Amino acid sequence: MSYLKKIISIILLLLFTTYNISFAESLNLSGESAILIDWDTGQILYEKNPHIKLQPASTTKIMTGILAIEKGNMNDVATIDNEIVSLTDGSHIALEPGEQIKFEDLLNALLIESANDAALAIAKHISGNIDDFIKLMNDKAKEIGALNTNFVNPNGLTADNHVTTAYDLSLIAKYAMENDKFRQIVNNYTYTIPITNKKNEIRYLKSANKLLYSSQKINVDGQTVPIKYEGVNGIKTGYTVAAQNCLVASARKGEQGLIAVVLKANGREVFADIHKLLNYGFNNFQKINIASKDQFIDNIEINNGINPMVAGILKNDLTLSIPKDTIDKIDKKIYINDEIEAPIEKGQALGKVEYYLQDQLLGQVDIISTL
Repeated sequence: MSYLKKIISIILLLLFTTYNISFAESLNLSGESAILIDWDTGQILYEKNPHIKLQPASTTKIMTGILAIEKGNMNDVATIDNEIVSLTDGSHIALEPGEQIKFEDLLNALLIESANDAALAIAKHISGNIDDFIKLMNDKAKEIGALNTNFVNPNGLTADNHVTTAYDLSLIAKYAMENDKFRQIVNNYTYTIPITNKKNEIRYLKSANKLLYSSQKINVDGQTVPIKYEGVNGIKTGYTVAAQNCLVASARKGEQGLIAVVLKANGREVFADIHKLLNYGFNNFQKINIASKDQFIDNIEINNGINPMVAGILKNDLTLSIPKDTIDKIDKKIYINDEIEAPIEKGQALGKVEYYLQDQLLGQVDIISTL
């Protein structure tokens, strides 16, 4: 029996209603590029120009932050040098040459205050020089799958060829938000840095991510609502003249987690865009367990065995975000491998099950032997 010929197709509903996982332009976003993904599965739920290369501004610091956590020691004390101060422009915490500051304080300054001098200080502390840290950033981007990203600095200030995409940023954000320390920091919007050898006053930091706290009002689809969004727990804003307003946001309500990215939006409309994306995700999708580990699929024929058949079961669970009320519209196709020969080992792959909605592949699970 050939792999292609032996296809058992179980259609749960033959006629689909019109369905698209992404409705281009239908959300009327200000941002030039945007994406919404399921935080847990990485499924793309909405996209608008997700692969165009744009300046990321301070959303760059998501990458700087995750490398700081992975490669730095929170209890270290970093010493600020003249290069860090001379290269600093834009947002900063007024670091001074010779100042000694705890590494963990620099990390919080990076992700909460969006301090550009903190980004440079982290880079030099970890790699010894900024160029080597930038190489780490680009290597990490490739490792994560952000293949259209190129960093040339650790803070996001405008520079030629310092670019990323909404899609790439969603991958970087998803990776970062899997880290407990990162999640804890970006869920805060205030932080205090104690006095140092150069500063005799406490530094009070506050995040520009108003989704976490602000009662200021914005217009979202004709309704006036606070910028603060229920369930938001991170992650990073950004602004330069070239990049305009950028924002990567994460939110969770119950079992549903979402990550939204908006690049090159106009002013506070970036917050409205994030509201629209998150509303769309929470209102229209639900997390469903589509397949269960050890679920029986079929008795599968084997050649040259004592027993002519072996029971095939699913290797693992498959939980996905799907549009609400579409669980009964999923098409399941079962593919069995060609010419399965004895002896068969327990857990041996025998084929796979693919799950479709309106001809779009949602996911797949291996079929394995029970022997």
